[in-house]
Amino acid sequence: MPSWTDTLRFAFQPVVNLTTGGVTALELLARPETGDVLAQARRDPELDGNLAALAVRAAARMDALLPLHVNVFAGTLADLGGLAALRDAVREAGRLPWEVTVDVGPPYTHVPQRALLEAVTVLRGEGFRICADGIGDGDVPLRLLCDLSPDLMKLDVSLVTRPAVVRAMRTLCEELGALLSVEGVETERQYSAVLAAGAQLAQGQLFAPPSRLPVADVYLPAPPAAVPSTPRSGPSVRQFLRPAALLPATASAGQVRALLTGSPDVSGVLLVDPAGVPVRSVHRSRFLLSMSARYGHALYADRPAAKLGDPPRTVGADATAWEVLDVVADGERDRTSDDVAVVDHHGRCVGVVRLADLVRALAESRVEEAAGLNPLTRLPGSDAITGEVDRRIAAGRLFALSWLDVDHFKQVNDGAGFAAGDELIRAVGHALQGAASGSTRVGHIGGDDFLVLADPEGLDPLAASVLDAPWSAGGRAVTLSMATVLCPPGSVTDHRQAAACLAPLKQAAKALSGASWVLGRAGLPGHEIRRGTAVARAEAGQPAWG
Repeated sequence: MPSWTDTLRFAFQPVVNLTTGGVTALELLARPETGDVLAQARRDPELDGNLAALAVRAAARMDALLPLHVNVFAGTLADLGGLAALRDAVREAGRLPWEVTVDVGPPYTHVPQRALLEAVTVLRGEGFRICADGIGDGDVPLRLLCDLSPDLMKLDVSLVTRPAVVRAMRTLCEELGALLSVEGVETERQYSAVLAAGAQLAQGQLFAPPSRLPVADVYLPAPPAAVPSTPRSGPSVRQFLRPAALLPATASAGQVRALLTGSPDVSGVLLVDPAGVPVRSVHRSRFLLSMSARYGHALYADRPAAKLGDPPRTVGADATAWEVLDVVADGERDRTSDDVAVVDHHGRCVGVVRLADLVRALAESRVEEAAGLNPLTRLPGSDAITGEVDRRIAAGRLFALSWLDVDHFKQVNDGAGFAAGDELIRAVGHALQGAASGSTRVGHIGGDDFLVLADPEGLDPLAASVLDAPWSAGGRAVTLSMATVLCPPGSVTDHRQAAACLAPLKQAAKALSGASWVLGRAGLPGHEIRRGTAVARAEAGQPAWG
């Protein structure tokens, strides 16, 4: 009697890194020829666990060397704990646990959450990576999602039409140290929306359909012009991860040569100890040059490959692209093209990054950033500030948005001349930049108008540094005015509403004489006068609220 496994096949679908354009992993999808084994697996944890094990064995039969994504229902993981069948299959296939991501999918209803979290802890402790699958199309509770602290979150493509939700998920991913992926991308319009939403990974028919054979070549459309600019702190190294070619530290030079000649896209091999910690790095060109030299094969083929390797260059998975460049810059010049190994907090290799990917992305981000800078002050324009406002709103952060300008600036230009006016604006911009600290962002939105986004505790030092300084243009004394709106979580929905709350405060500040500063709170009437003529009345017993 034939077994149900006789009619079960697996399809491979690439997981595409949107930054590098390469395939970072393969997801294995069960494709039964008859019956609905997935519906049975949903109700039978043992069957579901066996499906996961069969997926790994199917990849081994196809010689799929890329990292794998294996699907498991949340109820299966809670019931079977460490998934013994999957662990055995990974070991038998000669794969390392950190080459396998367990995609935990819905339903979550009636799943014992404590048991699920304990099972995730077990798998993660052994090195498996955890993905929260079906976000937006499933029933995963938000609290459980945070407790799972996955390495990757997969969103349903329908969410890209709801950018506020995706921005919130991207912020959550950043807080948890996870990557954001979108499934089901079928059109170039969806691809553009996915990029604009800030996703780092994606899957779908547009790139490559599921196929019976593993593929590494995918279609990637040209990126649209309006791609979000990279934060000044630098993108996470996770955005540039490529699969690592790993061999045991005891591998021979002949084994490394076989891997490199059979995989022309592999730029190097990392030799790892039994725990998965890189111990030597073998660069493709230098290694093959040594092997192809006269007597090279005879000399080295059966000897340990480690003798032809170098100490590995490593960075933590929470590093930024700029930190990777620092590692490369501090090393030997002839190793600038070497892959840099990315390691987790246990020191285990989770992938590699290539210098070319980093330089290309950082150069593009600098071009985009430069295009948005005000030519007079070299400060970013309003788009950069309002984008950051929206990110802080999505993250549920308390923030203060301030507007600042020069009082009677037209009279300054008319009386002192445009050159003196420009010099004054440059000086104010420089002072604001110098007073900014921590997460404070300063923007020049045109003319004599500036925007400042800060945490509330940074307001007083900034105001004292800028408003209380003596200012002049062409020998004429001038003053500055500032208006601030405090925005607690939930008080505004986006940057437009925050700007609307700021508008009447700007008018109130301009109504005061001398250097002025008024502060209000989003959604509440009135304002506090921090600088200006009314401060003296407040000190004499008058209320400081307008």
